[in-house]
Amino acid sequence: MLKLLSYPLTAIYYLCFFLTLVIFHPIQWICFNLFGYQAHKLSVDALQYCLMLCGYVLGTRFSCINAHDIPKDTPIIFVANHQSLHDIYPLTWYMRKHHPKFISKIELGKGIPSVSYNLRHGGAALIDRKNPRQSLPVLMKFGEYIEANKRAAVIFPEGTRSKTGKPKPFQTKGLEVLLKKIPSAYVVPVSINNSWKMLKYGKYPMGLGNHVTFTIHKPLKVSTFANKEELINSIETTITNSIH
Repeated sequence: MLKLLSYPLTAIYYLCFFLTLVIFHPIQWICFNLFGYQAHKLSVDALQYCLMLCGYVLGTRFSCINAHDIPKDTPIIFVANHQSLHDIYPLTWYMRKHHPKFISKIELGKGIPSVSYNLRHGGAALIDRKNPRQSLPVLMKFGEYIEANKRAAVIFPEGTRSKTGKPKPFQTKGLEVLLKKIPSAYVVPVSINNSWKMLKYGKYPMGLGNHVTFTIHKPLKVSTFANKEELINSIETTITNSIH
């Protein structure tokens, strides 16, 4: 019965989601070109919030569980598991004070209203996963940007989304580059739960009535770990132990 109901609700959801992207595209352009970075960031924050509101059509709720003080005015590396595209906009909203910037595949830099514009102009790293010669210099430059501007990098070390919620082993190369290029950073592990359930039937119809949660774990200062492999293993264990 719920799956039958999800067909019309999914159509309404996609309409709301797409209209939100279309409306905010010129808003982003105006903010960026006329008023600069800070105005553009505020427009992007508002976009993320409105995308979350679209989830009400599906009965989706988003929650952030954070019992820790994340340092401000210092570089941050958010490391999270990856379950769906619906990980991205809530995490951006909840962590907006830290100016989160994503590592994204290069294909997303074109053709998607609002999303592509923000990736190209908001400080993201657009990498070609099939071309290490392109991706490694981009990651290094991205790390230097985060270090210099005291912003936040967001990385999903699994590489691809988990369609069942079960975490995949970390692919550590990208994270290793960030740890090297952002030596003054704190690493903040994040466990994401139930995002995959929004797409449990595929892209159409979508799952109904899900509660997507973001659990923020204790920040870890990179410079206190001489052994970066130990740090990465600790991050992975912390994240996966809170996935259910």
